[in-house]
Amino acid sequence: MKILVFGLPGSGKSTFAKQLTADTNIPHFNADEIRAMFKDWDFSSTGRIRQVTRMIDLCTIANKTCVVDFVCPYNLYRKDYDITVWMNTIESGRFEDTNKIFEKPTQVDYEITNYHYDKIIKEIQNRLQ
Repeated sequence: MKILVFGLPGSGKSTFAKQLTADTNIPHFNADEIRAMFKDWDFSSTGRIRQVTRMIDLCTIANKTCVVDFVCPYNLYRKDYDITVWMNTIESGRFEDTNKIFEKPTQVDYEITNYHYDKIIKEIQNRLQ
């Protein structure tokens, strides 16, 4: 299973993903950590698509259930995941360019609108067993 936790910067993606994978053997790939590893801070359209590809490739390489958390601003690239979690907790993020290109999803498995999501974490964990 490939699980995508996405949303605007500052929406709580990493916190949610860390709680989802706590006390499990499920790998969690955080976009900022991956960008740092590759020394790739290019947020142009090309750089964003490169990061999208990198994140899905990590899931393929892991060859097991894993969680990725990143903005994933384009609907087109969200379809590659088995479970999608939209962190819809803020109106806008701290980067205006990201706010402008972020496409609100047309379909998700879970939409998080506040930080009381323990039940959703348990539900996803149960789906993975």
